[in-house]
Amino acid sequence: YFRNEGSLTSTLRTLLFFTALMITLPVGLYFSSKAYIFEGTLGMSDRDSDFYAAIVAVVTVHVVLALFVYVAWNEGSRQWREGKQD
Repeated sequence: YFRNEGSLTSTLRTLLFFTALMITLPVGLYFSSKAYIFEGTLGMSDRDSDFYAAIVAVVTVHVVLALFVYVAWNEGSRQWREGKQD
């Protein structure tokens, strides 16, 4: 019983961590890349910087999703191996 509770807690922590990343990282990178990279450094117009910052945010979402799938896959296979040895 306690082993299942530990795996549930671990799964919930992983889910909450990646949920926080999914919310904060793309939004933060959108605004920071728009202001500092595309408008500040490269001197792009407001419309162009919006477009490229959105691309940065979308790529970030995909990277976070890929990391979540990788971590969830490894965590699931680890729990399966531990359960298999019992």
